[in-house]
Amino acid sequence: MANLQLNDVTKTFTEDDGNEIVAVDDLSLTIEDGEFLVLVGPSGCGKSTTLRMVAGLETVTDGTISLEDRVIDDRQPADRDIAMVFQSYALYPHMTVRQNMSFGLEESTTMPDDEIRDHVESTAEMMGIEQLLDRTPGELSGGQQQRVALGRAIVRNPSVFLMDEPLSNLDAKLRSQMRTELQRIQEDLGVTTMYVTHDQTEAMTMGDRIAILNGGKLQQVATPLEAYHEPANRFVASFIGEPSMNFFETELQGDRLVHDHFEYPLSENVRSNLGDTTHVTLGIRPEDIELVNTAEDDHDFRTVVDVVEPVGSGNNIYLAFEGTESDSGELETDDSRTFVATIGGLRQVEAGQPAIARIPEEAVHLFDSETGRALRNRSLDDAELVEPQV
Repeated sequence: MANLQLNDVTKTFTEDDGNEIVAVDDLSLTIEDGEFLVLVGPSGCGKSTTLRMVAGLETVTDGTISLEDRVIDDRQPADRDIAMVFQSYALYPHMTVRQNMSFGLEESTTMPDDEIRDHVESTAEMMGIEQLLDRTPGELSGGQQQRVALGRAIVRNPSVFLMDEPLSNLDAKLRSQMRTELQRIQEDLGVTTMYVTHDQTEAMTMGDRIAILNGGKLQQVATPLEAYHEPANRFVASFIGEPSMNFFETELQGDRLVHDHFEYPLSENVRSNLGDTTHVTLGIRPEDIELVNTAEDDHDFRTVVDVVEPVGSGNNIYLAFEGTESDSGELETDDSRTFVATIGGLRQVEAGQPAIARIPEEAVHLFDSETGRALRNRSLDDAELVEPQV
């Protein structure tokens, strides 16, 4: 086990025409001993490049990478005590599972053959693939290949695991199952792990902490719940969560946020978070919007149901503010007029019917419209703790 540090790491690629592309920009990050940290972000944000620099497959343009306070930038990949699981699994097609899992130990250690065999077999048993040891990768399903690739990394007993979207080639059901298995295995082994994914569901369900990247820059490092409920900026708020947070561009006028289609009054406590900022983005998670029977206060808004999207356990209800119909009587559906609420799956709502949407003040997020910086978030202090039963 080990502590992994990235200190002001930058990676720049030079194109054929001489233009430079900054793939990773001044990234500082510490993965604690035994921690499962997930790097997440959209395609091209620099997460896989970061992983490859840690592995030694890409050189660092500037900054340093250290393992237990030992700089490893100048070490070959084989000398870094790091094992990597690739998206493509990267198994040798002409070798059996046993040979694939043994190969790294045979090449990088002086371990006797019988000890290697015992180590491979015990690891295969832990992974549930002991019956596959004499098969080749071509005879395995995607899930089995994934287990073999992971077993090949585990058998080396590295200080750090690096995983580059290892579940992306699996179907949805198997991907969900393997998320749970990966968490269990990592907890059992206690190995420091850096995991890359573009899937925010994987990030939220697997990571002890998640690091969100965008455009090569680190946006926030936080626990999954902190990133969800206390995002550092609008990008994090929009990227984490499905359906995404609703956003409304407003202007502060006195104690009210004024939007093209509504006004939202603020209490003095919430208003005090804004300081001198006047252009404010109001955010609200779909599940925090309530559909109520009667309008009772200034945070209740008359809307019309545009689209109903059933998802089994719930319904995503796309709403338009009342009075935003076009001359033809159809709803205008640009981003400023419509938003989404999530309600229980057994509540029946139909397109075209009126609805009163309540946007509770305690659940709103406020961002500086110019910088995207969070000015006010829903507090995790409001979370309800479930007391253990004895």
